[in-house]
Amino acid sequence: MALGIRRFFKITRVLIKYQLYSLVKPEQLPLHLRVLLQPLYWLPDSSRSAGERIRLACEELGPVFIKFGQLLSTRRDLFSDEISDQLKLLQDQVPPFANQVAYEIVEKALGAPIDELFESFSEYPLASASVAQVHTAVLPNGDEVCVKIIRPGIQKIIKQDIALLKNIARLTEKYSANARRLKPIEVVEDYEATIYGELDLVREAANTSYLKSNFENSPLLYVPEVHWEYTKTNVMIQERIFGTPVSEIATLKALGVDMKKLAEVGVEIFFTQVFQHNFFHADMHPGNIFVSTDNLKNPQYIAIDCAIMGSLTLEDQQYLMEMMLAFFKRDYRSIAQLHIDSGWIGNQVKVTEFEMAIRSVCEPIFDKPLKEIYFGELLIQLFHTARRFDMTVQPQLVLLQKTLLNIEGLGRQLYPDLDLWKTAYPIMETWMREKNSPLKAAKTMLKDAPQLLQQLPQLPQLAIDALHQIKKLENTVATIQQPVQPSAPAPSKYRILAGLCLIGVALFISQDILQPAFAQVPTYNWLLVGAGIYLLVSKK
Repeated sequence: MALGIRRFFKITRVLIKYQLYSLVKPEQLPLHLRVLLQPLYWLPDSSRSAGERIRLACEELGPVFIKFGQLLSTRRDLFSDEISDQLKLLQDQVPPFANQVAYEIVEKALGAPIDELFESFSEYPLASASVAQVHTAVLPNGDEVCVKIIRPGIQKIIKQDIALLKNIARLTEKYSANARRLKPIEVVEDYEATIYGELDLVREAANTSYLKSNFENSPLLYVPEVHWEYTKTNVMIQERIFGTPVSEIATLKALGVDMKKLAEVGVEIFFTQVFQHNFFHADMHPGNIFVSTDNLKNPQYIAIDCAIMGSLTLEDQQYLMEMMLAFFKRDYRSIAQLHIDSGWIGNQVKVTEFEMAIRSVCEPIFDKPLKEIYFGELLIQLFHTARRFDMTVQPQLVLLQKTLLNIEGLGRQLYPDLDLWKTAYPIMETWMREKNSPLKAAKTMLKDAPQLLQQLPQLPQLAIDALHQIKKLENTVATIQQPVQPSAPAPSKYRILAGLCLIGVALFISQDILQPAFAQVPTYNWLLVGAGIYLLVSKK
């Protein structure tokens, strides 16, 4: 309790020190708070910008606020460029905890002394961040590994700071109209889910293994192997990789890596994860990406730190793909309609009005050469525009935007002439073609067919019940003498019965041969089923 109170007063002191109260106008405060804080507003204004003051405050408040600021830096749909650029400067580097503490955590988690678990264990960490630090080690079988250890006591600090952040969010949302537009409570809740996810290393290990299986034997991306027998909630051990950090561009060039190919592979990895696997690494900043230089002409990426992953609903995936293709074609009407159809914007918005707003944003951008157009920045501008129409940006879209910004920015650093559009367009077209192909539809039908056939025996009773309901409806209509004008003629009751009979006969004939392979059903049975379905849906 005392620790929580001390933490509260420290946060209050820092907020006052960097004049963050000035971000809320006095007239927006209730009378008692205005009287209490008014002397602060009389102080001379800081010479620093708002973004710089927020960044310095986060740095002074420590790891939880640093990571929160890093998350906010990706929300360019909510904040000005100046604030977002300052928050991007936050570095998640903190002093390491003692080596003896690391030993104790590992020994307690794995139930054995360090000397028995490892052939060797590094005295100093390879990396130290706010939530965890990483040591290198060698297993008894000679495998070189990295040991990730959750920082001791971090859960308590996170719990206290999250509670304080929520209270601050509630106050700002209650007393500031601008804050309500930014939805601070939702932002804090998104951050809470993210940072608590990073505390569970079993979850991160599962993400790592799944991502690895998606790119098994792929020349595009390598993911290190997890040693599950040594992995617990607060300790994770995985294969140690040896690659060149992607940020060391001069080194990669000196080695003779094909930089154009490397940049294009990064784009291909992103779109493959998003649209083929629907499971993407959402924290692909340069510190988490390395390059294998075994094949200089066809370089392969190596990804680590899979704590934050993203996926889309099938509907969002479809709409996003169609929206991107519409951007390529400068079809602003389709973009506007897709936002409404997807539910991202209310259907009360006029399509023509939203289309004009999108055109005013996109046309100046498209005047540039394609290689100078950043699609991530275009999405940000679109979100800014859509916000005027009360668009609520979904968390999964924010992760996607953040990842695209990282990948696109990295790609341009590697190869300044990278044409994202040219690289991505064939991937998207292939995905759309495969998704809408008859073969894909047939596979889906075959996948669902056994379940549908299991439900077929229930159809006769359902049809009888439906006929009773139809009879009741006819009696009701006759009673009130209000003839109904159907939009299209419905199948007669006799057609329904005949159709169900045909399907029932087909099911009866097939029941002994449906096992073990559904594909063994004779052709004439399919004809019976097809004829029955035709009678059910026929309007004539």
